[in-house]
Amino acid sequence: MGHHDDEGETEHGSDDHSHEDHDHHAHDADAVSVGVLTVSTSRTLDDDPAGDVIAATLEDAGHEVAFRRLVDDDPAAIADAVVDLLDDGADAVVTTGGTGLTPDDVTVDALTPLFDRPIPGFGELFRWLSYEEVGPMAMASRATAGAVEDRLVFCLPGSENAARTGTEDLIAPALGHLLGLVRR
Repeated sequence: MGHHDDEGETEHGSDDHSHEDHDHHAHDADAVSVGVLTVSTSRTLDDDPAGDVIAATLEDAGHEVAFRRLVDDDPAAIADAVVDLLDDGADAVVTTGGTGLTPDDVTVDALTPLFDRPIPGFGELFRWLSYEEVGPMAMASRATAGAVEDRLVFCLPGSENAARTGTEDLIAPALGHLLGLVRR
């Protein structure tokens, strides 16, 4: 109807939302520097299908995967690795692995204390998407996200499928906008 024309955007002064929408995206980050952290005692960076799919998906979306790291299922090591990635300049960190319910799934417990603001919608949407694929067992995933000061951390499961779903459907399309929001 012309509402979304580039030219029409500024001419709709009577439309209360057009100005807000413009401001709403004005702070979006274009290319985001991302660290990908694989949490596993059994994988290596050479054998890391979930990390590979996260990195490839983010790069396809125009973001820069500046760091790839691997760490054991150890809470202190996981927290230290994420803090190091943020200190090294990552705008966002995406972890893969350690988000389930077994005793060695410690990623979420290690990282949620770092969050200044949790982003519960990420886990909710991830489990909703997973439910479409795996049914009620989706509730076993504790995938989560949060803001650490003006940066973002996303925690995805270790399976390649889950990593693809979370990155393609949620992280890649929203990353620049979410970063813009936490950096206002």
